[in-house]
Amino acid sequence: MLLDMKEEALAGLGTKAQVLTKTERICEEDQAQYSLEEAISLRLNGIEFSQLKQIQDALDRLQLGDFGICLGCDEPIPAKRLQALPWARYCVPCQERIAERPPEDDAEEA
Repeated sequence: MLLDMKEEALAGLGTKAQVLTKTERICEEDQAQYSLEEAISLRLNGIEFSQLKQIQDALDRLQLGDFGICLGCDEPIPAKRLQALPWARYCVPCQERIAERPPEDDAEEA
């Protein structure tokens, strides 16, 4: 499943890269629409790249024998969660604890 998802993400990135490298001349009236499409495509490209990294990390954990083990509590991640989110690094309780943490303030460390 992870390999299929990786292929899909790579294909999506390739398609978006082709759209972004379009070099044809655009009339002034279409420039705003093209700029919006380019911005959306770049944002989606970033999201897909992030997902691709998460998929690759999961494949690496699979190869190391750590796949399906929560990085927070070292307990098995339930199969239902892995089916929904195959690249999950944490079980739900650990993920919720991470999400509840306030962002670290760099000014306090200085």
